[in-house]
Amino acid sequence: MDIKEKIELAKTGDQIAFTSILNYYWNEVYNFMLKRSGNETDAEDICIETFSKAFDKIKNYNPEYAFNTWLISIAKNVHIDMLRKRKASYFVEMTEDEEFIYKNIADDSPTLEDELIFEQNLATLKNCIKQLKPHYQEIIQLRYFQEMSYNEIAKEINEPLNNVKIKLLRAKKLLVELIASKE
Repeated sequence: MDIKEKIELAKTGDQIAFTSILNYYWNEVYNFMLKRSGNETDAEDICIETFSKAFDKIKNYNPEYAFNTWLISIAKNVHIDMLRKRKASYFVEMTEDEEFIYKNIADDSPTLEDELIFEQNLATLKNCIKQLKPHYQEIIQLRYFQEMSYNEIAKEINEPLNNVKIKLLRAKKLLVELIASKE
């Protein structure tokens, strides 16, 4: 079966086709983003988000264009969004008057209310994670709480790297759905 047939199957929701497509294009998208971002972790995160968005919107894919070009376009946009978010959080231009006002703020530490909200959100997140299947719980724990790389996780759970990527992608999607259902 060629890649075009797998793309058509993926449009119908075939998970095996999704996995094949991810395996087929992962290195191309990852290497492109690694060159562009210069950071392995960012490149991995961008790829995961790219494939997630691509699979969510695969029915919109126009077969007149190369699939890898479509994926790279998505990856570029994900990367730009990531950079914008970082830039927005790092830089704020202020006049001298504004700077004087902000320098004289007494305390910027979290209030008890902020800490309570954080703890409640963390408790909700942990509760949602506990509702996932054990192998999804494990991969979320290793990636986000122990901050392991994809390669480290693959060694830890003794599975191929692509399986780790796919499991993490699915776990994140399921977790988002669980959190959304709680709101």
